Amino acid sequence: MLRKPPPRVSTPDGPRLDLRRLIEVLDRHAVDYLLVGGAAATAHGAERPTDDADCVVRRGRDNLDRLAAALRELNARLRVGGMTDAEARLLPVKLDAAALEAAGMSTWMTDAGPFDVLAGLEAPDGRLVPYEELIERAAVFQGDGFVIRTAGLDDIINAKERAGRPKDREALPELHEIRQRERREANGGP
Repeated sequence: MLRKPPPRVSTPDGPRLDLRRLIEVLDRHAVDYLLVGGAAATAHGAERPTDDADCVVRRGRDNLDRLAAALRELNARLRVGGMTDAEARLLPVKLDAAALEAAGMSTWMTDAGPFDVLAGLEAPDGRLVPYEELIERAAVFQGDGFVIRTAGLDDIINAKERAGRPKDREALPELHEIRQRERREANGGP
């Protein structure tokens, strides 16, 4: 069960994150994905707010076709540093499976807020862990009328440790605490 609703945080330019809407569209298009990053950490119980959603998707052509259709429904446009959302809307972007496959990682602004698509998460050894491995350790949470599928907490922690950005380092103590609590609960402890 989701410990609390995902926070809605304003972004400097563009719509606020509406995780419920984003998940509803991805699910309606039958996209194989797992939330990762801050939105996934929130589903696991983290208090730290996030202003975007990150996901790892299955890289097969059919799934990328479904993802492209979902992104088109959400009026996705690239998020480009130094450009406003209005300027980014004017970029000539062909949103299809081939473009998503070629990009590997892409950052989007959608009508449901900022959304990043990743090919995988970095493991401690630097290897990129794809969807097919992450799904084996995935977690499922019940939101308010929707289901959230996330990478496992260990995978989220490993990726944040590997990224090493200040915001990731700041999130780690809380994530380690949540992992300890989950392990105690799994072993029947308080």
